[in-house]
Amino acid sequence: MTNDRSAALGTLRRIAASEIRLPEHILLQGTSGRILREALRLFAERGFYGTSIRDLALACDIRSATLYSHYPTKENVLAELVRIGHEEHHRRLTEAASTGLADPESRLRRVVRAHVLAHAEFPMLAVVADNELHALSPELAGPVLMLRAAGRTLLIDIINEGIAAGVFDVPDAFLAVTAISGMGMRVANWYDSALPYEPDEVADAYADFALRITKPTP
Repeated sequence: MTNDRSAALGTLRRIAASEIRLPEHILLQGTSGRILREALRLFAERGFYGTSIRDLALACDIRSATLYSHYPTKENVLAELVRIGHEEHHRRLTEAASTGLADPESRLRRVVRAHVLAHAEFPMLAVVADNELHALSPELAGPVLMLRAAGRTLLIDIINEGIAAGVFDVPDAFLAVTAISGMGMRVANWYDSALPYEPDEVADAYADFALRITKPTP
């Protein structure tokens, strides 16, 4: 019974998604690309600390020494994935904020959609970028933390603009942004392309939820 239970637990995964996806502009040729792809899968499923260098080398069908010739440490592999995830996310947020109608309600809807789509289209990457950031040294995490702060400020500014215009009514802009951001981040944990929801459908629904949080109560 114990062995059966252990075997069953071994099949459990931390996230629903099983497809390894990275933004199209990321070059994945050769051994370096294979390392990134397999690290993404392993870090998403097992966590950074639950994945050894031997696990990663075995998944890539290379020796540990070969892996070190491409990345100095396992932490550097994680840092690259975290960087890719945050840069893609930040690019989408800033583009959404600056394109289209400039009123706070339209901007909030677009930015929330961009936030959710980044987590639905690249769930493994989002889980690793969000959940394993703590494993990075301050030096490697610094640039990414600046991107996170910029994204948070962008949303807070939109909320404050809406409050000033009388279209939003929240007691605290920071707490509203924290709730909206956290809601979107969780999409990466449960979303899978096999579910009967398209990413755009999820993004539209979450944008509506965000507006319900911020709009005055009738």
